[in-house]
Amino acid sequence: MADVAAVVLAAGKASRWRASGGTEPTKLIAVWKGAPMVRCVALAALASRARPVVVVLGHEAAAVRAALDGLSAAFVENRDYAQGLSTSLRAGLAALPARCDGAVVLLGDMPEVGADLIDALISAFDARPDALAVAPRGAGGLGNPVLLARGLFAQAAELSGDKGARRLVERAGARRVEIDWAGEEIALDIDEARG
Repeated sequence: MADVAAVVLAAGKASRWRASGGTEPTKLIAVWKGAPMVRCVALAALASRARPVVVVLGHEAAAVRAALDGLSAAFVENRDYAQGLSTSLRAGLAALPARCDGAVVLLGDMPEVGADLIDALISAFDARPDALAVAPRGAGGLGNPVLLARGLFAQAAELSGDKGARRLVERAGARRVEIDWAGEEIALDIDEARG
């Protein structure tokens, strides 16, 4: 079985959230169904077989860390978070132990994603050892989270700006595995859902 980590990207500035009326300094600490949004994501990762679970902090790092108090997640701080999503992806992947064969990359503002989806991505990776990426596919196309094999980590280090894991999934070509997923959580946009 593959040794797969989880990387929760929780460093963004949440500018769309504030522009649409969000009052919290970051949407990640906004309450979603009784808990801070980012805590929902971290709990799903911790309930899955992914280990370790690494949370990338940046904007409002102290507040996000406080929202995750008591959870057995590791933290890495991305001081370059204002330069885009790619910097958080790089920081998270660089923090993983060398033993990890890959990582499920989760967005901190997708609180409906559950451990069942994370484990389904990992199982698909187990079944296809040569895969470079695994992604869920729903009615609207590819969604999140995605699994990146270690073979893509070096390419992740070359990304810039707001380019994230999706770009790497597209590059995987024939070595990309897509799993059918009926749930809407793979495409949930919190900024639109709250409006």
